Amino acid sequence: MNFNKHYELTGKHAMFSASKNSWLNYSEDKLVLVYSSMMAKQKGTELHEIAAKLIDNGIRLPQNGKTLSLYVNDGIGYKMATERTLVYQPNPHLYPNFFGTADTIAYSERRKKLRIHDLKTGSTPASMDQLMIYASLFCLEYDHDPADIDIELRIYQNNEVHIYEPELDEISHIIDRIISFDKIINELRAEES
Repeated sequence: MNFNKHYELTGKHAMFSASKNSWLNYSEDKLVLVYSSMMAKQKGTELHEIAAKLIDNGIRLPQNGKTLSLYVNDGIGYKMATERTLVYQPNPHLYPNFFGTADTIAYSERRKKLRIHDLKTGSTPASMDQLMIYASLFCLEYDHDPADIDIELRIYQNNEVHIYEPELDEISHIIDRIISFDKIINELRAEES
């Protein structure tokens, strides 16, 4: 038997694949809901890419009060870096257990001020937890005591800007969790080897 060769699909995954077969039990309404959710996620990814390019190139958007304009213009105004990965990796010989990519980030050594902004394209209200984790990873990676810096976190969503300045104990708690959980995971890996 000569099977058809689908080279254009090599390394890709079907939206509704055999390995993720839960769709067999979907109603037509559920299928439409799942498909819509997947398309919204794809649109969000594309908007993040556009926003990063606009910020990186210093191209401001009209001041129209829309989420994307607010996010891009603030990113440019605060001279923020886009799509920066933050990593906790105390042992460079081990694969890191804790890392993430901040949408936009800036740190002023002179002002001792860390800013992290996040663009949310969905309608479900977002939590600041993700941004507090980024702040904690920043402190760990760049060896900053959170007691010595000011941290401002912003979520841009639904044409609003949510600003939060976390308490020291919130960031310290996350830092402690990352450090202790990292040790546990590395010990488990060592036992498996």
